Amino acid sequence: MPHATPHADVVPAELDTELDSELDTALRGGPFHVALRAAIAARGLPLQRVQHHLTRYGVKVGVTSLSYWQQGARRPQRPESLRAVRALEEILHLPEESLIRLLAETTDDRTSARRPEGRSYRSLIEASGVLERLLAELGAPLDGGLHMLGHHERVRIGARRELLGRESHHIVRAHRDGVDRFVAVHHGDPGCAPDRMTVHALENCRTGHARWHQETGILVAELLFDTRLRTGDTFLFRYGVEDGTAGVSREYVRGFGPAGGQYALQVRFDENALPVRCHRFAQHSAAAPRSGHQDLPLTGRHHSVHLVEPRVRAGILGIGWEWEDG
Repeated sequence: MPHATPHADVVPAELDTELDSELDTALRGGPFHVALRAAIAARGLPLQRVQHHLTRYGVKVGVTSLSYWQQGARRPQRPESLRAVRALEEILHLPEESLIRLLAETTDDRTSARRPEGRSYRSLIEASGVLERLLAELGAPLDGGLHMLGHHERVRIGARRELLGRESHHIVRAHRDGVDRFVAVHHGDPGCAPDRMTVHALENCRTGHARWHQETGILVAELLFDTRLRTGDTFLFRYGVEDGTAGVSREYVRGFGPAGGQYALQVRFDENALPVRCHRFAQHSAAAPRSGHQDLPLTGRHHSVHLVEPRVRAGILGIGWEWEDG
């Protein structure tokens, strides 16, 4: 995250003792919106000044959104909003991870009962910050300059019920000149070992640098095109990730930013490890409840299920499955 030079009005010379005490209590016990409201009040900053400081950190958030956040009417959910929360910790001179921790804890409490099978919101928040750092290490912008026209994925589940690997086939169009690579992101199941995963360039690309983060299970790898695309150029490429490093897998999810083209996901199971039930689902964001549940029958011969989304929108799509013994 870029660091801005502190402005004179970020921290007053003296804080109101009562406000400072309220802030200390809120940071320890939450909830998130109470702690945020107490922090802004303790620093004596109007929301317009908070917004100004966020802009200097390279984050765009409206005054209305800030107001909703501190009232508890809305919660930061999108990656840009989560970047804003991390910036607010610096702008308001709060302990690192103090607001992020409260945001994750509160959301985990609210959502665990209705979606116990999925990743916790806490893990997704942690992963979003890690991903930004890994991309920065590779010198890759969040917007890679490519618009998705089509993305087909094939996921393999092994005999131990583990995520063996996946293969991705991309059809993209460049929306700026000079694009010559794509950064693949793989988020393994809990307990995975990203340092033992491998990325294979299968068609129209070759592998470049890779980075990973052990605790969150994220692996990022460059796929180099050996050509520089011009604005409007289309390109096809294919790559695979060999995983197999975690325990029992129960779902595969894919997140999308801007709206794009067609997405197809197929999950194929080893014949000696077949689930008792499969379904598709969607989420508007990591914090939102899952919706659009639809049972997916296994094909008889190939032991697979699939979903097809003709035109994806921002959010999450995935397939989940249940094993006989839970």
